[in-house]
Amino acid sequence: MFLICGLGNPGRKYVNTRHNVGFDLIEKLLDKYNFSSLKKDKQKELYSGKIGTYNCILMKPLTYMNLSGIPVKKILNFYKINKNKLYIIHDDLDLEISKVKIKIGGGNGGHNGLVSIDDAIGKNYNRIRIGIDHPGSKTLVSSYVLSKFSKDEIKIIDKKLNNISDFFELALKDTGLFLTRLADKKK
Repeated sequence: MFLICGLGNPGRKYVNTRHNVGFDLIEKLLDKYNFSSLKKDKQKELYSGKIGTYNCILMKPLTYMNLSGIPVKKILNFYKINKNKLYIIHDDLDLEISKVKIKIGGGNGGHNGLVSIDDAIGKNYNRIRIGIDHPGSKTLVSSYVLSKFSKDEIKIIDKKLNNISDFFELALKDTGLFLTRLADKKK
């Protein structure tokens, strides 16, 4: 079983913000695949289903970004899911808008969600990084990640999230092919 966790902040004021791109991809996956609601409480939303032939749990931590590690750890432990089957989807300031990269482990780049998860379970898990661009100055980062995408950016991000959801099964079995398919789709 895989745990696919999109990072974001709960509440209407964070909808369509850069920091919530992980939640946005979870919504696309819910729309594309036949997932059932598994549980919703103050800490998380969980959904169960299949992506292709893979049993998956989709998760949205509802603890705000800086406490995401707490529910992630609880779900990994409860369902006895190995960290190599955990995929964290998050925004990345160091990538241009809608660029996608996948990596295992590494630094957190100051991303509070990753800091929390690293503290809770360690660093060796899969990360799907979705580019949101950088505001140009470190002093602008906090307000930038909580700002909404422009109309043009929403079109770009929405198209990319649709493409990611179309090929998501490949992300679980062959990340190289997954990234190639995304790149081919861009052409």
